[in-house]
Amino acid sequence: MSAARASAAPADAPPLLRLQGAWKVFAGVPVLRGIDFAVAHGEIHALLGGNGSGKSTTMKIISGAYPLDAGRLELEGRPVRLDSPRAAHEHGIYMVPQEPHVFPHLSVLENLGIGLGLPPAELADKVAPLIEELGFEVNLDEQGAFLSIAQQQLLEILRGLLRRARLLIFDEPTSALTFREAESLFQRMRTLAGRGIGIVFISHRLGEVMEVADRISVLRDGRMVLSDRRERLTPHDLIEAMVPPGSATTGAKPAGREKRARREGDRPLLAVRGLSSEAFADVNLEVYPGEVLGLAGLVGSGRTELCEAIVGIDPHARGEVLVHGRPLTRRSPALCREQGLVYVPEDRHAHGIFLELPSVYTMTAGILGRLGRLFLDTRREAEVADGFVRSLNIKLSSMWQPAGTLSGGNQQKVVLAGALAAEPRVVILDEPTRGIDASARQDVYRLIRSLTGAGVGVLLISSELEEVVELSDRVLVMHRGRVVEHLEGGALTLERVTAASFGMAEGRP
Repeated sequence: MSAARASAAPADAPPLLRLQGAWKVFAGVPVLRGIDFAVAHGEIHALLGGNGSGKSTTMKIISGAYPLDAGRLELEGRPVRLDSPRAAHEHGIYMVPQEPHVFPHLSVLENLGIGLGLPPAELADKVAPLIEELGFEVNLDEQGAFLSIAQQQLLEILRGLLRRARLLIFDEPTSALTFREAESLFQRMRTLAGRGIGIVFISHRLGEVMEVADRISVLRDGRMVLSDRRERLTPHDLIEAMVPPGSATTGAKPAGREKRARREGDRPLLAVRGLSSEAFADVNLEVYPGEVLGLAGLVGSGRTELCEAIVGIDPHARGEVLVHGRPLTRRSPALCREQGLVYVPEDRHAHGIFLELPSVYTMTAGILGRLGRLFLDTRREAEVADGFVRSLNIKLSSMWQPAGTLSGGNQQKVVLAGALAAEPRVVILDEPTRGIDASARQDVYRLIRSLTGAGVGVLLISSELEEVVELSDRVLVMHRGRVVEHLEGGALTLERVTAASFGMAEGRP
C-alpha cells in the first residue's frame, strides 16, 4: 500500500472490514472453519484458494448473500449484520460479479439508474465526474447489448460507486479480459484504492495477484492458512499454502489401484486433435485402454467445455475427435454413445436424470432399442436395472422409486448406471463425486477401478485436485483454456498439478 493510500485512515484506526472467527456450515459440513479476514482502507487484498477452499462462501457472507453461522463481522470496528445484498449496499459493500448484470436493451445510464430512483439529468451529473476521474471510455447513451465485457465491468464499478461503496469485491474480474483490458482494470483498482476504498481481489492468476495486491491471504479447506504482505511472499509460498501438508507426492490411492504404465503398442481408444472452441484452444489428448486420464484445472479453465465439445454438445468446436482410430465427423451424445463413448455430465439434475420418474427409466433410457423392437421387454429392463442396483450398491426401496427422492450419492449412481448400460469403451466422468458422501465416493472409486480393470478408458474431471492426482495414471492440466502441463510417473504430484492450475507450470511464466 502506497503512502498516499495508507494515509486514507489514521494509523490506529480499525480496518475497514474485519471477519473474526467466521463459521459457515451447509448440511452439517463446515465450509468455513473460524476464519479471520480483514481489509484496510485503501488496501487491495487478494484472496486465493483452490476449488472448494471457501473463497466464494467468504465473499457471499461479506456481500450479504449468506448469514454467518458463528463469528463476527465488523465495519470500521462496529459489529454489523448483513442479511441481504441490499443491506451490504447500504453499508457500502458492493460486489463486482464475474458475469456483470447488464440489461441489453437499456442504455448505460438507464442500467446505472436501476434501483437509485434518480432523474436522468441528476444521475448523469453524478456519473460524469466518476467517469472522468477513473478514465472510463463509455457513452452513457450506448445500449447495454453493445458493451464489451470490460465496459460491462466498468458499469458495475460505477454502480458500486454511485452507492457510495467503501469496499469493492472483484470476483475473477480478468477471466474474460485481454491483457490490455486487465492492465487498465488494475490501474483503476489502484486509483480506487487511492481514494481509500478497500478492495478484495479474487483471482486464480498468481502473476496478477503478485502485481496488484498489497496483501494476500490463502484459504484451504475452509481455513485461513496464510495472510501476509505481498512483498514478503513468493509464488512458491502461495502454492505451498494451497497444497495440504504431506500431499505433495501421490500418496495413498482412494480407489486402491496402482498407476498403470502405458504398454508399447497400445492404441488410443479416444484421440482428440487440435480441438478448439470459445472456451479453449488447440487441445490434444489420448485415452488408452484401462487407464484414467485426469483433466485438472480450476473452475473456468475450460475442462467441462472441452468434454462437451468432444461429445458434440458444442456444435461450433473445431478439430478432430477419433474413437478406435475412426474420426467422428458428426458428433452428438447419442451418436457418440453408439460408438462406445459416453459422457456423464457435471450437473446431474439438468442433464442425465429423470427426477420425477422411476429410477429404472434413467438407468435404461439409453438402451431402449436393445430391450425390444415393437414392445419394451420390461422383465429384461428390470434385470438390467437390478444388476446395476447390486453392482453399484444403489440404495432405494425399489427401482420404481422416483430418482428425485434418492440421496445425492444414489442419484449419481443411477446416472452412472445409465451411462454404463451402453457398455462403453470410453467414459468421460465430469465431477463424479461432487456433492456425495464418503461412502458413495468409495463406491465411485471402486467403479472406476472396475472399469479400468475391464479395459475401459476413463477421462476424469474433478475440482478436487487430490482426487485427480490419486485416481489418474496421467494428468493434463488446463489453465485459461489451454493444456499447460502433462504429468505422469514421478512428476505427477499434487504440488505440480496445483502450480500448473494456477498458471505456474514448469518452464512457463
